[in-house]
Amino acid sequence: MKTRDNYGKSSSDDEAGLDLRGLIADFRRYSLLFGVVFCTAFVLILFPLLSQTPKYVASSAVMIDPRSVNITNASEQVLSDLPQDAATIDTEVSLIKSSSLAEMAIRELDLDKDPEFNPFLNPRKKYFGLVTEPQRPEAALTPLEKKARQQIITNIVLGGLTVRREGTTRVINISYSSTSPEKAMRIADEWANFYLAQQMEARFEATRSASGWLDSRLDELRGQVESAERAVQQYKIANNLMSSTGSTLTEQEISSLNQQLAVVRVDEAESEARLATARRQLAAGSTGEDVGEALNSGVVANLRSQSAEVSRRVAELEARYGPLHPEIIKAKREKADIDQQIRNEIARIISNLEAQVQVQRQRTSSLAGSVGSARGVLAGNNRAQVRLNELERDAQAVRSLYESYLERFKETSSQEGMAKSDARIVAKAKLPMGPSSPKVSLSVALALVGAFGAGAAAVLGRRAFDSVLTTSTDVERHLRQPYLAGLPDLASTVEKGHKRTDPVTYVTEKPLSVFAEGFRSLRASLLYTRDGEQARVIALTSCLPGEGKTTASMCLAQIVAMAGQTVVVVDCDLRRKSINAYVQDQPEAGILEVLDGSATLDQALTDGPGGKVKLLPVKPESYTTRDVFGDPSMDGLIAELKERFDVVIMDTAPVLPVVDTRILVRKVDAVVMLVHWRKTPRDAAQKALDLLISADAPMAGVALSQIDVNQQAKYAYGDSGFYYKAYKGYYTE
Repeated sequence: MKTRDNYGKSSSDDEAGLDLRGLIADFRRYSLLFGVVFCTAFVLILFPLLSQTPKYVASSAVMIDPRSVNITNASEQVLSDLPQDAATIDTEVSLIKSSSLAEMAIRELDLDKDPEFNPFLNPRKKYFGLVTEPQRPEAALTPLEKKARQQIITNIVLGGLTVRREGTTRVINISYSSTSPEKAMRIADEWANFYLAQQMEARFEATRSASGWLDSRLDELRGQVESAERAVQQYKIANNLMSSTGSTLTEQEISSLNQQLAVVRVDEAESEARLATARRQLAAGSTGEDVGEALNSGVVANLRSQSAEVSRRVAELEARYGPLHPEIIKAKREKADIDQQIRNEIARIISNLEAQVQVQRQRTSSLAGSVGSARGVLAGNNRAQVRLNELERDAQAVRSLYESYLERFKETSSQEGMAKSDARIVAKAKLPMGPSSPKVSLSVALALVGAFGAGAAAVLGRRAFDSVLTTSTDVERHLRQPYLAGLPDLASTVEKGHKRTDPVTYVTEKPLSVFAEGFRSLRASLLYTRDGEQARVIALTSCLPGEGKTTASMCLAQIVAMAGQTVVVVDCDLRRKSINAYVQDQPEAGILEVLDGSATLDQALTDGPGGKVKLLPVKPESYTTRDVFGDPSMDGLIAELKERFDVVIMDTAPVLPVVDTRILVRKVDAVVMLVHWRKTPRDAAQKALDLLISADAPMAGVALSQIDVNQQAKYAYGDSGFYYKAYKGYYTE
C-alpha cells in the first residue's frame, strides 16, 4: 500500500522500479570496493581457466536420410523409416547422446582403460592433493560399487561429447573433446559408426523379434486352421454333407434319381402306348399280325413266311389234286398249326407288353419313392448346412488370417540381412590443428564477465546492507521527514594544502562559500515557510553525540546575524557544555544560574566570535540534577529571549542518551535533527525521531551534517549534491 508523508511525496515512488542512474551512482560510490573485488575475481577466474589441460575437438557429421532403396518385394519394413520432422531429428540427437552409445564406445574403444576417462586408474588424492593412496582393486568391489564406477566413467565419456543439429537441416554434428587430438578424432568417427551400427542392430533385432513372433503365431494359427477344418469335415460326415463336385452326395443322388425317373417315365409311357395300341387293334378284330410289336417280331415274321409257303403249296395241291387229297388236308393242317403258333406268339407279345408296362410302372414308383426319400434327406441336410456354413466361415477366417501372417512372415524373413540405416555419415572427423580450449580470448571474456558479476554483487550487497543516510531522498524515504539542508564538512570544501580554519570563523570570512551556503539553505528552510510563519526558537539536536550540533548552531547563528537579525545561541547540553569553546571570556554565570534566579540574563550572556552572536553558555563548574527544562522558569527565559532577539537557537543534547531534549522540544517553535552523513545508522535516527514525535516536538525536518561534498557527488544521484562539480565554481572559497 502506498503511503504519503506530510510533504506530499509517495513513499513508494522511488521503489516502483529499477533506478538505473541510481545504480550507476552506487557503482561510483563503491568504486574502490568494486575495483578490489573485480581484480580479485578476475585473477581467481582467469588463472584456473588458463591452467586447464588443453582440449582438442574433432567433429564428424551424419545425415538423417529419408530416401529408401527397395530391394525386395516386401511392401513394408518391420521397423518403418524415420519421419523427417524436427521432433524426430531432435530425438535422434538425444539417442546419439544416450548412455547406451557411451557404453558401446567404452566397450569397443577400451576407454575404461584410459586414465582420462577412468579416474580410478589414478591414485586417490586426499587433503588437497598432499596425500595419495591407491584405489581399491576392482575385485574387491561389490556389484553396486562396480555399477557406480561404470556410471562415473560413462558420465565422464559423455562429458566430452557435443551433439547438435545444424540449423533446420537433417545433418547432425558429433563433436568430441579430448586431451589428445588423435583420440578426439577417433572417438568422433567411431561414435558416428556406433550410432549407425545401433540403428542397424535395432532393425535386425526388430526383424528377428518380428520373425520369431510371427513364427510362433503361425504355429498357433496352423493348429487353429487344422482344428477348424477338422470340425468342418467331421460335421459333414456326421450330417451326410460330403461332396465331390461342389454339391453334396445327396444332391448328386437326387439329380441322378431324377434323371433315371425321367427316363423310366418315358419308357413307361412308351410301353403303355404300345400296349394300348395293340389292345385297340385286337379289339378292332385284328388277328394280331398287324400289331406293331408283332410286325417287329422275327418269330412272327418267320411263322408268317412259313404260313405263306404252306398256303402256296395248298394252292398248288388244290390245283393238282382235289380238296380232299391227303396232301391237301395235311398242308391245310400244317397251315392251321402255323397260324395257331402265330396267334400264340402274338398273345405272348401282348403279354410281354403288359409285363413290361407293369415293370415300368414299378420302376417309376420305386424311383419316385427314392427321389422323395432323397429329398427328405436333403431337407435335413439343408438345416445342417446352416451350421456347416458357420463352421466353414470360421475355418475360412482362420485360414485367411493364417495366410496373411504367412505372407508377412515370408516378407519379414526376406528382410533379414538386408536392413538399412536411416542415417549415413557425410563427414569424417579430421585431426584438430590446435587446442580448442583454453582459449585466451574466451577465458579473458569469461573472467571479465565473472569479475564484473562479482564486483556488481559486492556493490549491490554493500548497498543492501548500507544502513546510513546519504541523500535527501534517503531522508524523505526512510525517515518520512522533510529534508532541510545538507551541511558540508569544511575539510571537503577547501583545497588541499590550505590552512585549517575554524568553521565558525570560515563562515564569517567566506560568506559566499559552499560551506556557508549549506547553513544559509538551512536558515531559509526554517525562516521562510509556505504558511508564512517564521520559526524564532529553533532547537538543533541529533540522535547520537558527535554529529556536529554545536558547530551547526554556531554557524547557523553567524548566517542569521549576517542577514541582519539578532540571534542568541543557548547551550542546552548541560553535560558537554560545548558552547564554552566559543566563549571569549569565561562567564560569571550561565543558563543554570539564570534559571535558578542567582544571576540575570545580562550577566550570563556573552559575545560569540565576531561579536555579532550572543551566547548563553553553561558555566563550566555548574551542575544540577533538577529538571530545569521542565520548570516554568525555562518558559520565562525563552519568552525573555524572544523579546530581546529575533532568533533563538538552542544547542541541545543528543536524543537517545539524554532525556533533557525530549522535555525541552515542547517549548520551541521548530526542531531540527542533525544526522551525520553516512555515519549515523538509520535505525538510530528513526528511534530518535520516534522519541521526539512522541514528545510532541514541532519537527521542522532533518539536515545531514558533515557531508563530504566531493563524495556526495558520487552518492547523491537525484540530489543537488550530485551536481556539485558542475556548480562548485559558483562559490567563493
